[in-house]
Amino acid sequence: MIKRLISLLLPLISFVGFSQETTKTYLSGTDKDHTKQWDFYCTAGRKSGIWTKIPVPSNWELQGFGSYNYGHDKVKASEQGIYRYEFPMGKIIGKKVFLVFEGAMTDTKVSINGKLAGDLHQGGFYRFKYDITTLLKPDQKNLLEVTVDKVSANASINKAERTSDFWIFGGIFRPVYLETVPNKFIERVAVNAKADGTFQLDVYGQNLDADDILEAQVKKLTGENVGKAFAVKANLENGMQTLKATFSNPLLWSSEFPNLYQVVVRIKNKQKIIHQVKQKFGFRTLELRNGDGFYVNGSKMILKGVNRHSFWPESGRTLSREVHLMDVRLMKEMNMNAVRMSHYPPDAEFLDICDSLGLYVINELTGWQAKYDNTIGHRLVKELVIRDVNHPSIIFWANGNEGGFNTDLDNDYALYDPQKRTVIHPWEKFNGTDTKHYPDYNYMVKAATSGQEVFFPTEFMHALYDGGAGAALDDFWNQMLIHPHGAGGFIWALVDENVIRTDKNGIYDGDGNHAPDGIVGPHREKEASFYTIKEIWSPVFVDLPKIDRDFNGKIAVENRFNFTDLDQCTFKWKLLSFPQANTAGTKAIVNTSGATVYKLKPGAKGTLDLALPKSWTQSDALYLTAYGTDKKEIFTWSWPIKTARLIAEKRETTLSNSVVKAEETNQSLLIKQDGMSYYFEKATGYLEKVVKGNTIISLSKGPVLAGVNTELKNFSHKAEGAKYIVESDYQGAGNLHAKWTFETGKLVKLEYQFNQQGDADFMGITFNYPEDKITGIKYLGRGPYRVWKNRLKGQQFGVWHKDYNNSITGETWGYPEFKGYHAEVNWVTVENKEASFTVYIPDQDTYLQMFRPAREAAALSNNNVEPAFPEGNIGFLKGISAIGTKFQSALLLGPQSQKNKTDGKTFKGTLLFDFGK
Repeated sequence: MIKRLISLLLPLISFVGFSQETTKTYLSGTDKDHTKQWDFYCTAGRKSGIWTKIPVPSNWELQGFGSYNYGHDKVKASEQGIYRYEFPMGKIIGKKVFLVFEGAMTDTKVSINGKLAGDLHQGGFYRFKYDITTLLKPDQKNLLEVTVDKVSANASINKAERTSDFWIFGGIFRPVYLETVPNKFIERVAVNAKADGTFQLDVYGQNLDADDILEAQVKKLTGENVGKAFAVKANLENGMQTLKATFSNPLLWSSEFPNLYQVVVRIKNKQKIIHQVKQKFGFRTLELRNGDGFYVNGSKMILKGVNRHSFWPESGRTLSREVHLMDVRLMKEMNMNAVRMSHYPPDAEFLDICDSLGLYVINELTGWQAKYDNTIGHRLVKELVIRDVNHPSIIFWANGNEGGFNTDLDNDYALYDPQKRTVIHPWEKFNGTDTKHYPDYNYMVKAATSGQEVFFPTEFMHALYDGGAGAALDDFWNQMLIHPHGAGGFIWALVDENVIRTDKNGIYDGDGNHAPDGIVGPHREKEASFYTIKEIWSPVFVDLPKIDRDFNGKIAVENRFNFTDLDQCTFKWKLLSFPQANTAGTKAIVNTSGATVYKLKPGAKGTLDLALPKSWTQSDALYLTAYGTDKKEIFTWSWPIKTARLIAEKRETTLSNSVVKAEETNQSLLIKQDGMSYYFEKATGYLEKVVKGNTIISLSKGPVLAGVNTELKNFSHKAEGAKYIVESDYQGAGNLHAKWTFETGKLVKLEYQFNQQGDADFMGITFNYPEDKITGIKYLGRGPYRVWKNRLKGQQFGVWHKDYNNSITGETWGYPEFKGYHAEVNWVTVENKEASFTVYIPDQDTYLQMFRPAREAAALSNNNVEPAFPEGNIGFLKGISAIGTKFQSALLLGPQSQKNKTDGKTFKGTLLFDFGK
């Protein structure tokens, strides 16, 4: 019995013992946070001319070596980096050893033990490898020597990569490792797995014999087999062989449901498994239907994407899994479903995360407005595609960018890609696509009415400083949704590429206005557009501008998912009661419950029933949050319930027996009420200051009609019973009338009206207050970020507090910015070094202006991204200005971006001032 058991186990032991997988041994570290020290010599620039140490992987500029260059620099630093590293090697009998570089910038010469490992590699963003088996010394230490030239000897590489609109770094910036395989081995595989369950696997085997078999087994990621193994006999006449199978009802891969499988591929013979590899993949079908649209798994897709550079301010292009994961999560948080690699292939690990979390990817050959020559280009296309072909996230190959298209390479991608994914030319009409960069609004309208190509701009809404990205996106997106061939678009760009200069005391450098183009900052600080995009691109669409007392708790919704039924999401509402202006803190009292949504298929419209309690009208605001199938927030919508006037009326007045008094001189009028003194200048009619006891509150020069030159026509004041009235009338465009009312025990009231003519950047009244005395604000309104006329979405209604800052979007990153326009403000407390005061605004939809944002150090001469502001620095406005993009003024960006239409209408407003009774 025992002998029989042993005889049964021996083949199994032998089978397992001889099975081999590829062994990976890192010679460098694995990422920016896990490096190894190599010997290093830099030939020019900082820390040059001496042998020292450098962490690998890294860009040497960020480690204090050489010189910084941006692609537009006319003179490029041409330093070399020379690396040395010793590593031990065991026995290698019956094995092959490959030396693999994931990326080096740019010309790279490699030697092992003093002998060249192979040809010079040229091209800075691609994986390359050498067979170094015969160069190694078994059971000894081996010397690796690498020389990296920052500037290529190939002119086309310098034009395509080194003169581009991004930072140009040098060095071994991605990992270096050894791959050890048997003499017979699987070099690579290429998967084509479709939504109908058909599966094709191209296997590239090396050194196979006639009795060898190539076998594949599809598995779940848990290791559970899916179907049976399938195999073919080795074909010695063909280095590539195809295995095929069909699977019933596989779980499909999409951005919403990124279902992944794996296939285990083996070389085996009668005795053993010789070599095996594992490859993740997803079942999904991509279709570009000419004159129709882009489809995934039979569903018409709208790509909500962004351009992403591989960048971190302290480490350049050397990143980590944590950074990749952070970026993908930020995109998903903004309700994006797509990303374009700009302008080079990323770390393979980034694509792995796109596969697992669900993002559609455009992968791109480098070629920024210039192209590789044929010799270099044919090789680099192959290196690009064979590394990335199996990622289900990749939906298009981009053959360069903005004219940097070597059309001789267009057909190369299909040589290595059994899926035959569409090749595009970002920026032009090609292959049935229109990917025009930075279309204006009229182009969007025209494309929607007459364009025939599948339309998806691969760069639009350029997010320089605080412009673009979310600003004007609402109008653009509405046009995209009615385009019969629309397939979405890709915002430029995700990240402000401001590098921390190791040669300039750690300053952030964006090379002027070339690099601060991000929706988030260098360390992924969220800007206001982040939240605007999140709302506009929400796959749960809610169109409810306001609620009133007739609201019945039912909200119209639209399911803009492609594959998710709306009842797979979760909805929760909150009723909030906010603290008053004179109450400490900003925290609201909350009543929470869930909501009922009926089953809505993708594309369908229906109703969400909140089933609010009868007492809902007693609350200050309603919040509604949608959560996706992953239980993460899709978006939170918010609506005020009580009107601004009702909130202002709730402000308690003080009991007082004092009488309002007036004192007049030739130049000024003094009003005394409840221990406060208000000074008016008679020549202008403006409030000049307020005195509280011995404290001066320096609110002055108002009310001024914003942006309009006026002269005082009449100034009058009189007692009306217990009240004292001060009035000013101004002549000139606008006809401003201001009426101040002072009454014992009441807040000081200012009523104003004006009737501007023509188009205006802004409309309303302003005051002045010394900026150096401001310490912060607390307000009830939309926040916490500022808004523009064409970027109102994304902010929540609530009580917000902000300390004073002078942050400049894209240059300094103290967010949210203090200065700018704030929406739907009901009251604001201006905190200062004198005495804080509160202004109540009983009128709905009034904007608060707090000063004017500081000018960017490298602002554009055409001021597209510097909107107009009134001269006064605290404003209460009925209309505000829009912001443009790097390439377009606001006027070219659609209806929401136009100036305010006054049409001679009379605008009225009221302010109530509380100076601390």
